[in-house]
Amino acid sequence: MAVQGESGSKEEIKTQFTTIEGVYRLLPLSEYSRPNRVAYNNTAGSGSSSPPVRVSFVCLPPDNNTNSSSCSSVNSSVNGDRTKICFNYGRELFVYTYRGIKKAADLSKPIDKRAYNKEDVPTCHDFNKCTASPDGVCLLVGLFGGQVQLIDPITKEINKAYNTGERLIDKTKVTCVRWIPGSPNQFLASHSSGHMYTYNEELLCGVDRPHYQLFKQGEGYSVYTCKTKSTRNPLYRWVIGEGSINEFAFSPCSKYLAVVSQDGSLRVFNFDTMDLLGSARSYYGGLLCVCWSPDGRYVVTGGEDDLITIWSFQEKRVVARGQGHKSWVTVVAFDAYTTLYSDIDGFDMCNEETSKHNSLSNDIRAKSNNSAPNSRPNSNRNSLASDGLGLNVTSYRLGSVGQDTLLCLWDLKDDVLTQPYRRPRSSTVVSSSGGVGSGYGGHQTGQHLANAKCNNVKESSVGSDSSHHSHSTNSLTAKLANLNFGEKKDREKVEKDHKRSLSLASKNSTQNCKTSVNKNQVGGSTCPSDEVYKSMGTSLCPRLDECPVIEPMICKKIGHERLSGLVFREDCVVTSCQDGCVLTWCRPGKQAVPTPRFSCLAPGPGTEPSR
Repeated sequence: MAVQGESGSKEEIKTQFTTIEGVYRLLPLSEYSRPNRVAYNNTAGSGSSSPPVRVSFVCLPPDNNTNSSSCSSVNSSVNGDRTKICFNYGRELFVYTYRGIKKAADLSKPIDKRAYNKEDVPTCHDFNKCTASPDGVCLLVGLFGGQVQLIDPITKEINKAYNTGERLIDKTKVTCVRWIPGSPNQFLASHSSGHMYTYNEELLCGVDRPHYQLFKQGEGYSVYTCKTKSTRNPLYRWVIGEGSINEFAFSPCSKYLAVVSQDGSLRVFNFDTMDLLGSARSYYGGLLCVCWSPDGRYVVTGGEDDLITIWSFQEKRVVARGQGHKSWVTVVAFDAYTTLYSDIDGFDMCNEETSKHNSLSNDIRAKSNNSAPNSRPNSNRNSLASDGLGLNVTSYRLGSVGQDTLLCLWDLKDDVLTQPYRRPRSSTVVSSSGGVGSGYGGHQTGQHLANAKCNNVKESSVGSDSSHHSHSTNSLTAKLANLNFGEKKDREKVEKDHKRSLSLASKNSTQNCKTSVNKNQVGGSTCPSDEVYKSMGTSLCPRLDECPVIEPMICKKIGHERLSGLVFREDCVVTSCQDGCVLTWCRPGKQAVPTPRFSCLAPGPGTEPSR
């Protein structure tokens, strides 16, 4: 299948791609979508205005005595009907039994299907894996109008709502919602207002507008609590940066929280003490997505600069960038199943940062424990660490998808990520195979290096895909890389070029970043791009010639509309597209070979014909 590209050439939509471990193949029978989905029509514009199509998974234990977290390490063919998938499309929310790669999807029998009003369409969702059981599972659903719903799609018995009615807590869109790891009843919800709230699902919201008092503040953020005699929702309000909070993610040990905002900042907090541990900035524009490496050593972000940015938790700096997309990066995710570990003990992130405010941490736990029974079992949070913690990683596998409909896979090797800051300009571009290529066409003197502007990174790395060259040269970042961010006229040109490239889906978030002013924020950062230019060229935001720039191992077009979901499973990779289609890609060697019913060959001597 081929579609018309931007340059007039036809780009083929891939149904398989090859990596060093083998061939990944698309399974048409494992496609999930709305039951009455019609064929794709490029004139419908289905992906231009609707919220991103997100995907959530949960694996129910076989009985109440089995920990649900153990399901993640079991093949989906063994889990069978215990794995559930949830995805949203337009005004609808669907929950199905995920049959994996062994069985065809049955779209005629959804576990749950809900239709919402035009003003309250679902934008994000998350299963509570801590309390999942064969009898039911709690599902959080964030809505465009600012409300948060709690439902049980299996039993249909739980149906709670928060910030409803006049929406006195926050009237802006819910951008991300997550259960606090290890907690049976507490969750976080972020909004496009730049606020993030801590809820307890067992508590009610007040009937009047909440009044807040300052609890903690730092550079670019503040935390408030409600001034009430009795504990109620929200327990805490985080005010972070300016503009929308686009996504947040807990570390594998659940002790740290990474937050990305429309102001282009990544901020990493100690969630218990609410201390800011480190930060970074995008090369340009807002950051849209974030994820942690399986061992918690690195945080990766993607956004409007068309790049992925790798930030080191230990060194508290940007250690590399990845250039391969030609539009905004919407999702980044690590593939823990192809990440290579060694037997040597490695980084243990849970013991990396010692708590300097034990009394503050105890106060937070006390407030949480007094709010409701069994509200937050902090004593067991470190036991939730993934299997990779404490091991040495020799190579990471990372995936990313974007509005350019491209799926990129990256191999992040330790020799690239551990290079010192301000590498020589002549060896900036690093291929996925570990080779280094000259990105600037010949030797340059030290004086030229000092006075040269951020030149465009050329595609001359060893082992790069030929199809990737066209992607990178069309990237907005590649066009902006030759501009000097310290000059006013160039700054105006950058802003003009970036406004011209905005997609319809994110115009509102960009306008919010420019016009919203939070009167309650204390010590917050400003949204205007002056802060970006101040940090340009530092360890917070190195230029493309000051840190390694890696290329993707593969970069393939896999959809008609922009891609909005990416989940790595043991036997497959799941992607979602803005046209409401959730695809399953079988890993090499995992798909069973079907047995033929009959043979068309002539029978051998002494054998009977096949019937």
